[in-house]
Amino acid sequence: MNGAFRDLYKFLFEKCPIFLTGGEYDFPMPIIGLVGQLAALGQGILTNGALTFDDFYADFLPLPGSNVINNAIATYPFANQQVAANAIIEQPKNISLIMIAPVRDTGGYLTKLAIFTALQTALQNHNNAGGSYTILTPAYPYFNCVMSSMTDITDGDTKQRQVQWQIDFVKPLISIADATAAFSNQMSKISNGSYLPSSQPSGI
Repeated sequence: MNGAFRDLYKFLFEKCPIFLTGGEYDFPMPIIGLVGQLAALGQGILTNGALTFDDFYADFLPLPGSNVINNAIATYPFANQQVAANAIIEQPKNISLIMIAPVRDTGGYLTKLAIFTALQTALQNHNNAGGSYTILTPAYPYFNCVMSSMTDITDGDTKQRQVQWQIDFVKPLISIADATAAFSNQMSKISNGSYLPSSQPSGI
């Protein structure tokens, strides 16, 4: 892997794998933009002609246990054995990342509170506005995810506190875009006077 591809890989999967979509943003917002690092990134590219990672605030790694397929096996009776043998019910997918954000210098202790407060506020506002997330991992991209939690999981192997954070996401079965498309299709049929089958049982 040459230097340019290695840098791009490191940026997308380790330094900035989370993008905020919808909600308060008209375009995908990289998570590094929430802590004021976009300008520093651009300046580094202009100055050095390449990505530089020394000043990035955090590293992100996917945690074991994330789903790319998540099905439940149906246990209720079916009409025949052949159908029952192949009955699965798709479940939402779960993806978790660990964000490792140690303080790297003395000044970092003074700015940590401000940076984390800004990050927490931006993420909470995005969640409250109905925003979703795109999560990039080396094996699989997750689109239209929602955030379920962000938890301190710092262990005792470090002298610093609150430097390891687990961020949990869920990929729902139906996204807002899917629901909007289904609703628009239904409304289009109504507007055009198309026949819509009744949910009422016949004979009633």
